[in-house]
Amino acid sequence: MSAPLLAMLATPQIEFPGGEQAAAILLRWIHIVAGITWVGMLYFFNLVNMQFLKDLDPKSRALVVPKLMPRALWWFRWSSVVTVLVGLAYWGQIVGADARSAAAGGQPASVGALIGTFFLIWTLAFAVEMGALMSPAEVLRKGAVLGVIVAVVVLAASYLFLSVNQHGWESNRTLAIGIGGGLGWFMMLNVWGIIWRMQKKIIRWTEASAADGKAMPPEATKVARLSFLCSRVNFWLSFPMLFFMGAASRYAMFVAR
Repeated sequence: MSAPLLAMLATPQIEFPGGEQAAAILLRWIHIVAGITWVGMLYFFNLVNMQFLKDLDPKSRALVVPKLMPRALWWFRWSSVVTVLVGLAYWGQIVGADARSAAAGGQPASVGALIGTFFLIWTLAFAVEMGALMSPAEVLRKGAVLGVIVAVVVLAASYLFLSVNQHGWESNRTLAIGIGGGLGWFMMLNVWGIIWRMQKKIIRWTEASAADGKAMPPEATKVARLSFLCSRVNFWLSFPMLFFMGAASRYAMFVAR
């Protein structure tokens, strides 16, 4: 057997890095798996389940909703938590590496200030959206109006985050994930702050209707509308969120001043 053929059949040279590289790839892997689950459930709700439930008669809906929705929403809400928390841990490694590089070059860098502004800006963005949804002004719950409000709020939050966090030491990855991850934080707050709260009521009322023949309460329509609007907001925000997460390493938009 010739030497080249033997070389081809030789055991591949494989090395598994340890330390920070191992921790980073583990976090990224968990983040991706959880994110696929979360976004997959989001797309299922918006592209399949909403129309499916509309097509059911009240009796069939009373049987399907209590069986399907608690299980689906369990995966939906907890995968959002894992996605966001693990993603933040991964992002923290990137921000820390940027700060250490800046310090080595004699440039001051504040990790705490960057992460603090992230949580402040994106949580305030969610508060504005929630204020619009819970407002007595019915016009704010019209799809087009809410869409404009969310678009303006998200653009303003992104611009503000970049404005206060471009000192020259922040890498494209840090800033891109600061926006994509901010959208993810906003979406997770939607899941737990509005969608899950509204869906719990709908499930409880549907179960009572199936068991006792009670009619759905008058506020059921408003509750269902709030859940639908937030789910639809998350659906549309998932596209820029995924863009910025993918652009972090592959599309350098944010350059040092």
